[in-house]
Amino acid sequence: MSAHAPTDTIAAIATPPGRGAVGILRLSGPRAFDVATRIAGALPAGRSSALRAFRDAQGRIVDQGLVLCFAGPRSYTGEDVVELQGHGGPVVMDQLLRAACALGARAARAGEFSERAFINERLDLAQAEAVADLINAGSAAAARAAQRALDGELSRQVQGLTDELMSLRVFVEGALDFSDEDIDWLAHDGLHARLETLEANLRRLRADCERGRRLRDGLIVTLTGRPNVGKSTLLNALAGADIAIVTPIAGTTRDVLREHLDLDGLPVTAVDTAGLRDSDDPIEQEGVRRARQALEQAELALFVLDDREGFGAEDAAALSQLPPQLPVLRVHNKCDLSGCAPAREEIDGQVRLKLSAASGAGLDLLRMEIRRFAGLGDAAESPFSARSRHIDALRRTGEHLDAARQRLAQKTMPELAAEELRQAQDALGEITGRVSTEDLLGQIFASFCIGK
Repeated sequence: MSAHAPTDTIAAIATPPGRGAVGILRLSGPRAFDVATRIAGALPAGRSSALRAFRDAQGRIVDQGLVLCFAGPRSYTGEDVVELQGHGGPVVMDQLLRAACALGARAARAGEFSERAFINERLDLAQAEAVADLINAGSAAAARAAQRALDGELSRQVQGLTDELMSLRVFVEGALDFSDEDIDWLAHDGLHARLETLEANLRRLRADCERGRRLRDGLIVTLTGRPNVGKSTLLNALAGADIAIVTPIAGTTRDVLREHLDLDGLPVTAVDTAGLRDSDDPIEQEGVRRARQALEQAELALFVLDDREGFGAEDAAALSQLPPQLPVLRVHNKCDLSGCAPAREEIDGQVRLKLSAASGAGLDLLRMEIRRFAGLGDAAESPFSARSRHIDALRRTGEHLDAARQRLAQKTMPELAAEELRQAQDALGEITGRVSTEDLLGQIFASFCIGK
């Protein structure tokens, strides 16, 4: 894949597979108007539509529909673009695509229209990714976050940090040029204050991106604890359906059950697991093994216990089996049977919830706590959608800034501090595509749908 301006013309069906009222064939490239003319005859004026008969390469009429033309560079891709909007039958759409390819176009790769929009600077890389996020949004909140990224909110904040970083680089490299003078410019308090401000702004942006990633990718939450404390009942209550089998017999859950939930716009994969305990039953042993495997992949563990019994030695033993780095939220279930009211308590920094999965009392507290853990709090909005690669780029930017700050503080080899600042800017530029590789672009756009 090359980042140079393409010279060929591409075509793709832009509507989903299957039958529908309307099907759209999209063309983009230097020969888009020529190919469309040979299919539909005289084209309408730019940014207007006209009813035309559509013909195949042999001149046979295959459909009738609307033609819309968008002259570059004022189009989605920055090239000449034509849309043929016909009837949405798969045979008709296939005939139109075959005609376009026979007349000089070629079938587009996945995401190639958005790739051309990026190459022609109609979108930066973060905005192009937001197009795919908007299409794949799993909730209204995720769609709004993707739209904000598409509008350029993430890109503007990245550009603001880039401008600050560039200003710092100019100062540091200028100071190196005058290092033979008596004034030690690199020891100036203002330089270190600006660097600290930049790092603080970077941390805020990374936190915003973490929230945006949660809305896009969701959260993996595992229900764990001793047998027969109500984990499966809690899963059913969160899902609003009888997903898991519930009986009074300990060890009923043997396998790992996964259910995808929408907690007020936050996608959550809730994973119910076998109770953690020693057992001679080989089937239950396998269930416990799978439970531990699920816990290794989780981002949050709901440690469920029976509120009537409190936190006992068996609970402590089960809790000790959780991965040490896994955040844990204690859920005291069956508070209706213990006579306690639903409540949220925080003791020594440890949040504990009292609720009843059977009656539903206190489930709202659990939903709010999960959202709070995801960084969404009580707000329904997130600044913008983001991806793991954005967060990784920000992490590496922060590491280079920290290294530069240490170099400047030690006053040893300031040239290395300047190099750290340059690498920080390169890492930041990966988000919007100012610094990118062909492999990176290939991975990103290959995840798009055909025709977009």
